[in-house]
Parts: sequence; C-alpha cells; structure tokens
Amino acid sequence: MKRTILITGGAGFIGSHVVRRFVKKYPEYSVVNADKLTYAGNLCNLTDIEREKNYKFRKTDIVDKKAVNALFDEFRFDGVIHLAAESHVDRSITSPDEFIYTNIIGTVNLLTAFRNVAPASRAGKIFYHISTDEVYGSLEHGGFFTEQTPYDPRSPYSASKASSDHMVRAFGNTYGLPFVISNCSNNYGPNQFPEKLIPLTINNIKLNKPIPVYGRGENIRDWLYVGDHAAAIDIIFHSGRPGETYNVGGDNEWKNIDLVRLLCHIMDGRLGRNAGSSEELITYVTDRAGHDLRYAIDSSKLQKELGWKPSVTFEEGLGMTVDWYLANEKWLNNIISGDYSRYYEEMYGRR
Repeated sequence: MKRTILITGGAGFIGSHVVRRFVKKYPEYSVVNADKLTYAGNLCNLTDIEREKNYKFRKTDIVDKKAVNALFDEFRFDGVIHLAAESHVDRSITSPDEFIYTNIIGTVNLLTAFRNVAPASRAGKIFYHISTDEVYGSLEHGGFFTEQTPYDPRSPYSASKASSDHMVRAFGNTYGLPFVISNCSNNYGPNQFPEKLIPLTINNIKLNKPIPVYGRGENIRDWLYVGDHAAAIDIIFHSGRPGETYNVGGDNEWKNIDLVRLLCHIMDGRLGRNAGSSEELITYVTDRAGHDLRYAIDSSKLQKELGWKPSVTFEEGLGMTVDWYLANEKWLNNIISGDYSRYYEEMYGRR
C-alpha cells in the first residue's frame, strides 16, 4: 500500500535509524523527514539514503505551528512517527523551558495538524508517539515497568514526555484520533550524540580524558541496541493496536559503573592498551539532581502480541558500537567541533 509517512526528528540518533529502515524497506512509501537540526540533529547520519526517490527532508521546528501546518498541507500525511524531542536530562535541569516547548507544544501542534488533514476514515491512518521509560519514575531493586505502571516523572525531561503522552491519549479519546505509544529504555549504538554515557565514555577513553561517573555509579539502566528499537518501531507502526501502549526494552540491566568498566575493557583491547589502564580514567562526580535509581522494562506485551524481541546481545551490540565510533572518527570530530551544522547549508541551503 502506498503511504506518505512523516518521521519527526529523523536526523537524530534513533530517528536516523528509523528513517533509513523505512526508506530502504518500503520503497512504495514516501518518507518525509522533518527535523529542526538542533545540536543533536545531523544530516550526516543519512548520507547513504539522502538521494533516494522515496525520501524527502524538510527543515521544520515543530514548535512553529504555521510551519507544521504548511508541512501537512504539502504532503497530507496518513501516518506520523513522532520522535522529535529534547531528550537529555541534564539539559532539562538547566533549561526546562525548551523541553516544555518542544516536547509538549510541538506534540500538540503535530496532533492538531494531523487531525485536520487526515480524515478518520482513511485506511492506515495512525499517529505513533515514541516516548521513554522515564515517565514511570524510579524503581528500587525489584520489579519492572509495565504498560500499567502509574506515571511518576522525576525530571523536567520526563515530566514533559509524560505530558506529551497524555496529550496523545487525550486526542484519541476526544477526537477519535488513531494512535499508538511506545515507551523505550536507554538506546545505544552508532550515531548517538557524544553527550550520552556510552559515546562519551568511548571518546574520553580514546583521548585519555577523565570519564565522569555520577555519584558512585550505582544507578541502573536497561540498554537496547538502536537497530532493535528501529525494528520494534516498524512492527508497532504497522501492527500495533490503535489506542495501545507498548513497552520496548532490552531485558539488559547494567549499573553505570559496571557498564563503564566493560567499555574500558573493550577499549583497552581495541586500542592495544594494557588491561585495566582505561579504568584509571574513571572520575566520580557530584550526582545529578533527582537522579532516578533504576529503570527496567517489561516488554513481554510487545513480544507476545507482535513477535518482536531483541536480536543483538549487549556484548555484540557494544562491540559493534565501539567499532563504529573508532571507524568514524571524522563524524565524531565534526560533532564535537560543531562542523556538522555546515552540512545542511551545503546540501540544502542553496535550494
């Protein structure tokens, strides 16, 4: 079936993997990538598919209601995969306003535009909102987040995502807008902006710089390879039941300090350093304000209903991730220097 799909935030880390998957796997689809190209949006993530006939890019700020409406008027989308978001907890603590605008107001703008252009009777119509496990709050040392876990956000970031989740459900209840939501655990893999734990650790080890670890590194996260998340998004978009929520997790819990030590071990081997030498770079820093202790996802609903499961073990995924960053030094250097922002002007600025 021919479909016109909007993917927001498609130049970002997870978004670029989703865009690539849809462009390559569904040549009959017209895939439009809308991204504001903030610090985390990088068109260099998509150089391999940017000239495909079924792919288009539009630089769009979802907070700009007129721009969003113009985008929907141009393409009349019958499907939306909404990934665009401010997502770094530390940034939300210092600048909460940006998270309110992008994550809440931006989501409402998209919902309103989609409702206005896509009749409820149109076959295949769906608004798919990608969210986070952080909306559920913090776990102690037992139990898992399920789709029935009450919301208990603890940071401006997670509160803004919880608000956007509620708005999506409100549009479903009030206006009959078909939707699905997924809440995912921590992602890792190629193309992740180096402020996040895994690429930050890889880069600092390579440069022999201190590796910052919050508190004593006792916080626990469930890690999922980004390619497996993209596969889950594909399945949920096509087969998820409208009005349902699906949790997506890797069943792969690690304490931050143990993860950093494993990266040190892998990097020592890749760089030919003496075993244990990179661990000397570990530096404990003041803990993050309101730092949640543990996240852990129960994704059994997704696995049982739609047949998805992670395909990559953590050791395999982490090894592939390390190898990608070491092989793509130019990409990483462009990110760190800010030169990646010039790519848009080179590719699109003259048009």
